[in-house]
Amino acid sequence: MNQIYDKGLKLFNKGLEELGIDLSNDQIEQFIKFYEMLVEKNKVMNLTAITEFEEVIVKHFIDSLALVKVIDKDKLSDDISIIDIGTGAGFPGIPLKIAFPEIKITLLDSLNKRINFLKEVSDELGLDNIDFIHGRSEDFGKNPQYREKFDMCVSRAVANLATLSEFCVPFVKVGGSFVSYKAGDCGEEVSVSKKAVDKMGGKISKQLEYVVPTSDLNRVLLLIEKEKATPKSFPRKAGTPAKEPIK
Repeated sequence: MNQIYDKGLKLFNKGLEELGIDLSNDQIEQFIKFYEMLVEKNKVMNLTAITEFEEVIVKHFIDSLALVKVIDKDKLSDDISIIDIGTGAGFPGIPLKIAFPEIKITLLDSLNKRINFLKEVSDELGLDNIDFIHGRSEDFGKNPQYREKFDMCVSRAVANLATLSEFCVPFVKVGGSFVSYKAGDCGEEVSVSKKAVDKMGGKISKQLEYVVPTSDLNRVLLLIEKEKATPKSFPRKAGTPAKEPIK
């Protein structure tokens, strides 16, 4: 294995150990290939401001896999269906799919160039049970093919929780969950989002503050459980949830 990755891989192994995740050599190679494709494509389109291997390991790969802090790993070893809203360069969806290949994952993003890149990644890494949606969550959240069809939704998208809830909760089955990855200073944001979460049929059941393994980055995972069906009036038309969050 290329020696330039040695330091980063040591960090990765330490972080995986802290999260209790075991990866095979083949899976590690998939992460390295994903990294190489990411930085290569980043030269011609804006995918990430983070390109150093060690930083990508910590801020993208380990951070994505921290989902196991609020979701039992056994659930991720089954064929549950997960949708990643606003996946961007594939986070957290691609790392979750590499680490837990049994999951069925759908990646949604509004930019077709990013979706095409993720299709290339999927083909190169030999990932299966992975689907791609180019479009806006407000449109697809109304589509009967996708509405309330997923066991779980995840998102690291940069939006306030009230807006994100309207983007994400409509995709989740009653009894399923939505996990939002947030920066560590989101207390006020969570407080003002409770009405929106409730309107979507959800309830914030866990707010876990943690430090990303091998770093000093403060993060929060918010676990929202879907208790009842989302009213048919939600999500509102594209653009409205961001411009006029429910208060």
